[in-house]
Amino acid sequence: MTPIAGGVALNMAFGFSILTVLTLIIYTRNGDQRLYLTGHRLALGISFFVFLATFILSYQLIISNFDLDYVARYSSLETPTMYKISALWAGQSGSLLFWLFILSVYTTITTIQNQNKHNRLMPWVIITLASVQMFFLVLTNFVTNPFMPTEADFVVANGNGLNPLLQNVTMAIHPPTLYLGYVGFSVPFGFAISALMNRDTSPLWIQSIRRWTLVAWLFLSVGIILGGWWAYQELGWGGYWAWDPVENASFMPWLTATAFVHSIIIQEKKDMLRVWNMVLIILTFTLCIFGTFLTRSGVMSSVHSFTASSLGPIFLTFVFFILVVSFGVMYTRMNDLRSPRKMESFSSRESGFLFNNMVFVVMCFAVFWGTLFPVFSEAVRGTKITVGPPFFNQINVPIGFILLALTGIGPLLAWRKTGKKNLIRNFTFPILSGLIAAIIFILIGLEANVVISFSLCVFVTATVLTEFARGIRARTNKFDESIITALTRMVSKNRSRYGGYVVHLGIVLMFIGFTGHAFDKEKEFSLKVGENDHVAGYEFELIRLFESERPNYYAWVSDLRVTDDNGNFVTNLHPEKRVYFHRNPDPNRRQPHSELDIHSTLNKDIYSVFSAVDNENGVAFIKIMVNPLVRWVWIGGYILVFGTVIALWPRKDS
Repeated sequence: MTPIAGGVALNMAFGFSILTVLTLIIYTRNGDQRLYLTGHRLALGISFFVFLATFILSYQLIISNFDLDYVARYSSLETPTMYKISALWAGQSGSLLFWLFILSVYTTITTIQNQNKHNRLMPWVIITLASVQMFFLVLTNFVTNPFMPTEADFVVANGNGLNPLLQNVTMAIHPPTLYLGYVGFSVPFGFAISALMNRDTSPLWIQSIRRWTLVAWLFLSVGIILGGWWAYQELGWGGYWAWDPVENASFMPWLTATAFVHSIIIQEKKDMLRVWNMVLIILTFTLCIFGTFLTRSGVMSSVHSFTASSLGPIFLTFVFFILVVSFGVMYTRMNDLRSPRKMESFSSRESGFLFNNMVFVVMCFAVFWGTLFPVFSEAVRGTKITVGPPFFNQINVPIGFILLALTGIGPLLAWRKTGKKNLIRNFTFPILSGLIAAIIFILIGLEANVVISFSLCVFVTATVLTEFARGIRARTNKFDESIITALTRMVSKNRSRYGGYVVHLGIVLMFIGFTGHAFDKEKEFSLKVGENDHVAGYEFELIRLFESERPNYYAWVSDLRVTDDNGNFVTNLHPEKRVYFHRNPDPNRRQPHSELDIHSTLNKDIYSVFSAVDNENGVAFIKIMVNPLVRWVWIGGYILVFGTVIALWPRKDS
């Protein structure tokens, strides 16, 4: 009976979404306040029924109700409870319901938060959000319903279980975080459409969504970083980013969203770039939907994507609908959007922001083209031409260097125009720091790309430290404060600015980690107990090899003793070779999986993979990778989050 209630809840939510849109459209025509209140409550009703359906499906997964097809496919009796819950977003229909669930959470917060303000904007905001909900309700009701019963002539005693790659703590966190970012841009998009429909060219809609944009950007950033962490920890190839189509699908809206985060600062301060900001938020939201299309259509081959389905054409139609309607409305409002203010100087912070944004968009286009080129080539020539990491690296590494340089240049420019004396004064220390670093790196014998990357990191760091030092010096001179007090009060009074500088430091640390990839070493070999092999300055000895049966899998566990060239003990590594669903009588249903082990330091990671085992001869096949500076990617991610939280924190006016 309960699963039926889940289906009914989705039906009710779909009906409420239609009523919400119709009611509020009529309200915008006649202004009857009763219709607005009705539409407001109907919008909350959509979310209520979506919440109900989501909780029902989650409960069915927890109790292992295999009468539901979705539960039978993505859960089993042996699956740990945490992964039964995460199975909610492991499959097609469940992940779409989860997307809808998060959208409903955001819609509820937005609706309640603004029930007594922004009366002109809110009707069209709710209409936009309810329309997006309606699209996903069409999918979950009529195309891929998560409450479909299992089609079998027998009682299903156990389910297929969750893919071993997804039975990872990070993978239980990564998709929800990424979705919070993806879906979060629905709210700024809704306010943008409302501003267009109301011909509201004031900074009000920008001010209304600034915090929403930062929250969505933060979640999307964390989701991408967690995805890289999961790939590094679970997939066993020693990397965290492979320019996979689905990875690119999350990266593209991040690029345009980052441009938007920078660009709205100019509209708030100078009332400029109105058209540009509209373009950026429309592109960002469209790319979020497009990324969902790439993941679920089966049009791209990816370790992250779902199987081919009928969803592709529907999603693509919705993407085109968003673009046509959004840019169509924007075209009719061009006269309202034009700003009377113009750029006054090339050497101004405004022009620096604009150039920075253009580079972000260029990189987004390069990633978009490289991602979809195989599809285009197959459609035109009948042959799929694969575009791999070399193409993306060749195009995007130089663009990344330009963006890194602009990260350091932007803060050194003044608003409106930077005078010659100020240019010399502001740029002298950072440029000298970068040049001295470059000379040192060249003398060490590093390759060109490494020298450029590390030198730019020094340049940006010098810029950020200069900005902090300048602000602290001004406060200590004016208010006779200690350095710590001056720093604390300076940041508290301008959280957005200095939080942004901290984010830039996080990006610098991540670039240091990215650059470390140039020094990676790896080797594959086989060992018996007592044998050893040498890789990149380390000796690996197989101390023992034993078997262990766990509730959800059977494992061969290796014990590798690691020493350096001087014979000093470094660590013990315990990579495993697992077989999930090992009790299944059908050998084809058993799933092998390599569980790796990593010894991580600030300097380098020693990355071990148990590739295969010859049980009869007691031979373990091991792959070792020594990856320098990887930890700085994750440290940079922490700093990025910390800086964004500072920028989000409520400002102090006194």
